[in-house]
Amino acid sequence: MTILIRHAALADLDELVELEKSSFEIDRLSRRSFRHWLTTEHRALLVAEVDKAVAGYILIIYHPGTRLARIYSLAVSAPHRGAGIAKALLLAGEQAANDDGRLYLRLEVSVDNIPAIKLYETLGFQKFGIYRDYYQDHKDALRYQKRIRRYRDTLQYRSVHWLRQTTPFTCGPAALMMAMHGLDKVYQPSWEEEINLWREATTIFMTSGHGGCHPVGLALAAKRRQFSVEVWINQTGTLFIDGVRSEEKKQVVELVDNCFKREAAEQKIKIHYANITQGELISAFKAGAIPLILISTYLMDRKKVPHWVVMSGFDDDCLYMHDSDPDEGRQSELDCQFIPVAREDFDRMSCFGKNRLRTAVIIRPG
Repeated sequence: MTILIRHAALADLDELVELEKSSFEIDRLSRRSFRHWLTTEHRALLVAEVDKAVAGYILIIYHPGTRLARIYSLAVSAPHRGAGIAKALLLAGEQAANDDGRLYLRLEVSVDNIPAIKLYETLGFQKFGIYRDYYQDHKDALRYQKRIRRYRDTLQYRSVHWLRQTTPFTCGPAALMMAMHGLDKVYQPSWEEEINLWREATTIFMTSGHGGCHPVGLALAAKRRQFSVEVWINQTGTLFIDGVRSEEKKQVVELVDNCFKREAAEQKIKIHYANITQGELISAFKAGAIPLILISTYLMDRKKVPHWVVMSGFDDDCLYMHDSDPDEGRQSELDCQFIPVAREDFDRMSCFGKNRLRTAVIIRPG
């Protein structure tokens, strides 16, 4: 039997839909989803062709702004199972992800899918977690990961419980709750706490909509909850004011900035008016701290929006982040945990605005 692995085309749509229906009873990709993935970027959709018919496919999603690829779906038609098609698709998908510059390939698999688990482990995937009640039938999923570019180092990470923000503007509170819970399991995040933290740290106004969270405001909120904090800001002026058009609103933003900094001085919170380096973030992480880092989402979604994330690990080539805001391009909250950001990409991502604001809040146990 000759197996041809090639990129899928719109002409394969009908066969892909039929293959999906015959392969899965639940958690199926719809015709609309297949059409989307056939016509969008940031993915590899490959098919295995046998006798000029589609006998299998693999869909791999690339996450913009990171070096992560995720196997979203893999299927082989029943008559062709056991012929090595799944392995061929996995190897071709891995090569496609490697060619696209990805460092990690991840997947989820049902705990009772023993043949698939054996195949993944044979190909070098390593189990790194479990996701409870993942599928529509409430079965658990095992999480597997493979580093598709080999390096000497191993990932150093912190056990940080991931949280989803409940509003479009509370990334800062969600990030802070993740960090505080990661440092002290007695501290319990909640919806009420998320809103209260935002009220304590908000800048009142931003470029549009609700105000974001000021790094010093977040630090003060953590200090009130008995955590030790320090702040890094690479400029001394009023933060975020350039994006506010109204003079009246600018006066409010300036007032809030001054109030935060005055209270920080009273509370003896150290503010470093300098660029924080990757080395300093890693040193703090090694010493037991959890940094909050302000990034621009432009590399991920082409939107120039400030966004708070949590540092959750590092290795020789990447810093890893927890992101509280799954967007449409990331189909699962799993994709928002331990996001690998290559070192050469991190400096571009971790600054915001025309003034290239770079800021971080370092949270330590009290």
